[in-house]
Amino acid sequence: MQSFVINLLNGISYGLLLFMLSAGLTLIFSMLGVLNFAHASFYMLGAYVGFSVAAHAGFWSALVLAPLVVGLLGAALERWLLRRVRAHGHLAELLLTFGAAYLLGELVKLVWGLSPLSATVPPVLDGPLFTVYGAAFARYRAFMMAVSLIMLGLLYAVLRVSKAGLIVRAALTHASAVEALGHNVPRVFTGVFAAGTALAALAGVIGAPLFVIEPGMAESLGSIVFVVVVIGGLGSLGGALAASLLVGCVQTLAVASDVSLGDALSVFGASLPPEWDGLTLAQLAPLIPYVLLVAMLALRPRGLFGRRDDHA
Repeated sequence: MQSFVINLLNGISYGLLLFMLSAGLTLIFSMLGVLNFAHASFYMLGAYVGFSVAAHAGFWSALVLAPLVVGLLGAALERWLLRRVRAHGHLAELLLTFGAAYLLGELVKLVWGLSPLSATVPPVLDGPLFTVYGAAFARYRAFMMAVSLIMLGLLYAVLRVSKAGLIVRAALTHASAVEALGHNVPRVFTGVFAAGTALAALAGVIGAPLFVIEPGMAESLGSIVFVVVVIGGLGSLGGALAASLLVGCVQTLAVASDVSLGDALSVFGASLPPEWDGLTLAQLAPLIPYVLLVAMLALRPRGLFGRRDDHA
């Protein structure tokens, strides 16, 4: 039982990290209609920039400066590139962000090299927070969970309560009216894109001490983030939160499990060929997000909280 509790908490912390990353992608898509294929690359860039800043100024400075730097880079991408191709439709935007992902990947290799880097946990957050029957839950994972929840609260406050959120939501459907009131709508969109990329960078800084920083980290986590966004429902922050927790918990519990696939299916009266019977859930854990994706697309294509398309 103690192992299950700790693994569940680890799954929740991993799920909240996924939410921090997917929230930026969801924000950009829901506000601008841009499916940013370079989003995971901004996550990777945040991890690298945070590593460099932390080496000179400490972890807490990296936590502030890396999202700021990457957010400004995202603002430049929207202002000088995305805005120019917006008139050509969503396909042009998608292809542009797809190319930007490769450019950012090559930039990281040129600046930081191909060797993996290891970020350290700040001393104040190092060590266990508590133990359950001898199993420890890391203090840093609790910090990561707290940052994710604070970010969720701030997003809700900004988008649903503040005047800035009202202007952003109004600009989506009544751009001319918002401009007539004296607001710069293109600048609002640039700010939204910058905020989304800054959230990805924040996830990169916070996730770096738990994962190896290397040029392939965008590809390894980026596909899972798109799985999360699709399962939750494109454009839904609530759906992204629910899907992140689902994927994080299921995958973490599967990794920690020693149950074989044959034993799991025998509960339902099914059987497997002998050569597959010995496979464990831990070995199949990397496939679980994509199995959930296929199941969601087959049973509920709009996702958990996605809106039904009345024109389809």
